[in-house]
Amino acid sequence: MHRFFNKHITFRIGLVHKIYLFLLVVMLGCISCEWQFMSEDDEAIAIDRYDRIQSLYLTTGDFSALQQMNTVYPMQTRTLIEDVLRIGKVNDTQINTKFLRFYQDTTLQTLIAEAEQQYANVEDLNKELTTAFKYLRDNISGLETPEIYAQIGSLDQSIIVGNNTIGICLDKYLGSDNPLYQKPEYGYTSEQLSMMNRHFIVPDCVGFYLLSLYPMPTDRVLSQLERDIHIGKIQWAVNKAMGKRVFQSKYIQRVQRYMLQNKNATLDMLLRNNNYQDFQ
Repeated sequence: MHRFFNKHITFRIGLVHKIYLFLLVVMLGCISCEWQFMSEDDEAIAIDRYDRIQSLYLTTGDFSALQQMNTVYPMQTRTLIEDVLRIGKVNDTQINTKFLRFYQDTTLQTLIAEAEQQYANVEDLNKELTTAFKYLRDNISGLETPEIYAQIGSLDQSIIVGNNTIGICLDKYLGSDNPLYQKPEYGYTSEQLSMMNRHFIVPDCVGFYLLSLYPMPTDRVLSQLERDIHIGKIQWAVNKAMGKRVFQSKYIQRVQRYMLQNKNATLDMLLRNNNYQDFQ
């Protein structure tokens, strides 16, 4: 009985050991597959939160935050100061003081607080951006995923595109009913207000990025119809990348009709086709 018991215990220990090894192999296999999937398939996009460093400096005057803006984010800082705010050159000796004073305006301080509150979490935007740019990479050969960052402007611009980067001005996406937007001095139309909310951030990123890659022709003067058709092509592509109808217009319908009639046309071919008569 004692010998049988020892053999039984040995058998159970051996079985447990084998099960453990099997589970370990399965787990390692799963981890390997997941790593392979993430490295070879999607390029996950995460918005770089430059706005948080910017906000820290502009609300507290924290010198370390200013240093980080200039050393970690030199391109973003130069773009903000010189192209968005247009308050001087980034290497001006007094630019830091000008920059800080510019944002002491009550309205801009309110914008900073609102933006940081509404966009404390941007995981939903990261997921939408990842999905949209995966579609573009799959359908436009050689397209590179841009670096995307958030900043706080002064209600002038919404999306800044350049040097394979996209800057999101959060101050332009605080909600259509935001009291700041209702002030008559800004003169926003109802159509503009309808697009100044969180839901349009990703479509605008995709749209402005595509427009930078496929700009309107500059070798001739375009009619308003040709301009509308060109934007219709961009917006049709945005709808496809988003997987839903974000934009709707008769020009988008013309593009849809063209694509149905030209089933071999790729997205790149569509966006490069500036013979606008094809869409009339």
